[in-house]
Amino acid sequence: MTTAIGRKAAPARNIVAFRSYQSQAETLVKTYLLADPFIPYTSVFAGIFACKMVYDLCQLISSFYFRTYTTLTKIQRTEWNNRGMSTVHAIFISAVSTYFAFWSNLFSDQNPDGLLITRSSPLSTFTLGVSAGYFLSDLGMICWFYPSLGGLEYVVHHSLSAIAVAYSMYTGEGQLYTFMVLISEVTTPEINMRWFLDTAGLKRSYAYLINGVVIFFAWLVARILLFIYMFYHVYLHYDQVIHMHIFGILLVFGVPSALGVMNLMWFGKIIKGLKKNLSKRV
Repeated sequence: MTTAIGRKAAPARNIVAFRSYQSQAETLVKTYLLADPFIPYTSVFAGIFACKMVYDLCQLISSFYFRTYTTLTKIQRTEWNNRGMSTVHAIFISAVSTYFAFWSNLFSDQNPDGLLITRSSPLSTFTLGVSAGYFLSDLGMICWFYPSLGGLEYVVHHSLSAIAVAYSMYTGEGQLYTFMVLISEVTTPEINMRWFLDTAGLKRSYAYLINGVVIFFAWLVARILLFIYMFYHVYLHYDQVIHMHIFGILLVFGVPSALGVMNLMWFGKIIKGLKKNLSKRV
């Protein structure tokens, strides 16, 4: 009888202990990890840690499930894993950025909480910190393996992105426009898929052609039209933008302008490549 009662009491004690640990973990997260003074630091660290974890998982999964991976050179495997890492970040940041820029009430004109240009929240700041951690990680890899993972244009792109995202995260200024620009990361998975298909010897496949068409439209919307809309939004809210710190104002106008020029140059190459691919199909 006593043994039976003891066995019944054991699961109850385990549940109580689990809830106690869960409560302690939640307290730790709220008090330190997501506490306003620590968010800029914990979020960047979380982004770097996530990059390392995704990179290693990509390496592990690819070695088991993709035959092409085992035939690649060492630097090609590094680029394969790096592109897997950037794809995960792109999906995450473009989805969250779309939410904050167009669906969340945080940056709505109907929101009476101060100037739109200075609004932020713990979640928006943490998200930007994770993205800053990615850009720093990827920039470090690009520089370490330069120019195998990308040339000077990638160094400039990631440097400008890291500076703008970090500034917006630390100061809370211009987060809306930072999220608008980060939505352009939605084109990264398609760009990476083109590289994966090419590396796998599928450059002449219909999948490669369809992916090229998707790149064209995604790039047009996310990196051309959206940038035009962002500058129009800045124009409409210029009376608020001028209340930013001078460095923040330079970033709001300078970084999107520089990235916009690069986007137009790359878009020209995308159009040429798509025309060439389509002409071979006719």
